[in-house]
Amino acid sequence: MALASTLHEILSAAQARSFMYSQVADCEEPIMSREGEITNQFHLMKLGRWQWWILVAVNIFFLVAGQAAAVILGRFYYDQGGNSKWLATLVQTAAFPVLFIPFFLLASAKDSSDSSTAPSIRTLALIYFVLGVLIAGDNMLYSVGLLYLSASTYSLICATQLAFNAVFSYFINSQKFTILILNSVVVLTLSASLIAVNDDSDKPSGVSKWKYFIGFICTIAASAMYSLILSLMQLSFDKFIKKETFSAVLEMQIYTSLVATCVSTVGLFASGEWNTLHGEMEAFGKGSLAYVMTVVWTAISWQVCSVGVVGLIFIVSSLFSNVISTVSLAITPIASVIAFHDKMGGVKVIALLLACWGFASYIYQNYVDDSNARKAQIDVDGSQNDSVC
Repeated sequence: MALASTLHEILSAAQARSFMYSQVADCEEPIMSREGEITNQFHLMKLGRWQWWILVAVNIFFLVAGQAAAVILGRFYYDQGGNSKWLATLVQTAAFPVLFIPFFLLASAKDSSDSSTAPSIRTLALIYFVLGVLIAGDNMLYSVGLLYLSASTYSLICATQLAFNAVFSYFINSQKFTILILNSVVVLTLSASLIAVNDDSDKPSGVSKWKYFIGFICTIAASAMYSLILSLMQLSFDKFIKKETFSAVLEMQIYTSLVATCVSTVGLFASGEWNTLHGEMEAFGKGSLAYVMTVVWTAISWQVCSVGVVGLIFIVSSLFSNVISTVSLAITPIASVIAFHDKMGGVKVIALLLACWGFASYIYQNYVDDSNARKAQIDVDGSQNDSVC
């Protein structure tokens, strides 16, 4: 109930902010602040209240369903005889052209940022290349983790990314390290520790304790690297790109995914795993057609999740997108129990409850920070509107 109340307050605040933007539109010349962000909001505010809610609900569905489906299909691929780690890495970004659909349909409003402040092509290319290579390495770690862990265990360990995110945000993005954030870090660490020491944890068939340990370490490392990537992306927006519009966020997603896809493709061929793909498809437990469909739909699911993430950032806020992302991490273990009948013993239930506790602490702290920032922005915009109207 507390989480639902927080989500309702975030959405209500977002709509209040949207109403404020519509009042700015009544002035003779709308104020362009934060690099064209208001221009994009004007297009959204033409929607009715119920249309806005439908759009939010659709993007929530994309994020939660996309992430849960991608993890479940990835585990299904391994369970039915798939064994290519590089292919599992490739499909996490290979369907990035799907992002061109919202890019061309919804990013029609041109950014109004001064071209003199825009980064050079060389700088942008370097940012996208470095982040793309890191994403490819991160996806490989996730692939190894999912190979040796059950889907539910894998998802619970992935929840530690919030703890790592707090640490990296403190050192890289100068974010405050409050008592709530510290509580989140400690609780999520305890949750992962319970999974690590659980001797009765449900390991996939044929996985030894040593491989289970490797999967655990790789998933922890992947969560840490993912948090580092998020912090570096935020740093890139703040220091170099200097805008965080819908177009800019989508471009970041598209070009880093392009680089990651190229790196994964090179890895697939350099490792020689591409030679085994035909035999793997023929020996797939559910047949060749099921093999192809599993690979295709896994790739699409990851990009559907990306569309939901970007959509919620644009429609509501980055805080709300983060809220739904963390909630989906708790939903995925439940979905995997239904899909694969994973064991949900007492230790894993306690780990899930601890993860939810950590989520709530992290989310509430971000909600408090976002509320304070929003109030300050409303005060600034209100004084600017009075001077213009």
